[in-house]
Amino acid sequence: MYYIGIDIGSTATKVCVFQDEDLKKTFVEPTGWSSVETSKDVLKKLNKMGVTKENSKIVATGYGRISVPYADKTITEITCHGKGAYYLLGEDCTVIDIGGQDTKIITIEDGNVTNFTMNDKCAAGTGRFLELMANTLALDINEMCSLAQKGSGVSISSMCTVFAESEVISLIGSGKKREDIAFGILESITGKVKSLCQKHSEVNNYFLTGGLSHNNDIVDRLSCKLESTVKSNELGRYAGAIGAAIMSKKIK
Repeated sequence: MYYIGIDIGSTATKVCVFQDEDLKKTFVEPTGWSSVETSKDVLKKLNKMGVTKENSKIVATGYGRISVPYADKTITEITCHGKGAYYLLGEDCTVIDIGGQDTKIITIEDGNVTNFTMNDKCAAGTGRFLELMANTLALDINEMCSLAQKGSGVSISSMCTVFAESEVISLIGSGKKREDIAFGILESITGKVKSLCQKHSEVNNYFLTGGLSHNNDIVDRLSCKLESTVKSNELGRYAGAIGAAIMSKKIK
């Protein structure tokens, strides 16, 4: 039996395939303009792997979970990220998931979600914020984060992404070095994440998931801000999909 987790995020769709108890495959593709079209593409790939309605259980999660008509069940990303993070880390933790449109902080105790905070009202502190700021500096996110390690002395005071972008443009116009502006941007987003984490003092063991979990500069800066080592995993971006696949095993 195949157990499938599909995590349709605002920017990327992650898929995890278990065959019985073994994690067989993961893949990711851009969500694009339509979650419905993306879910159709995912189904085609699954079919090529031999996954059918008869030999599988499928759970969809994430921003576009309602756009997967062939899913046996849809489950919130909080639950799925919690289950996936616990599977990857193997211990209780506070999960930090910096997504495209929101940032989630989830406390896991005894393998279950006991507390969560979601910043979904504003793009500040999200991957979208980083992407916009990087574009303003004519860099990609990884380039900007690496450049930030060489900078200092600049702070971005605006809490709103639109105003922060204007602030960055003003800093560029005033002749500030690009690495110093990049430093200020990274300080801003990690500072916002830290403020969200302050509501989660139960478990001082941080685990970064999502697309930024491979970014060592983000991991290092968060560790500094939180005064605690932030862990990550090579499969961290698939935490939601892994959790969804695990939950699909409960479907009868």
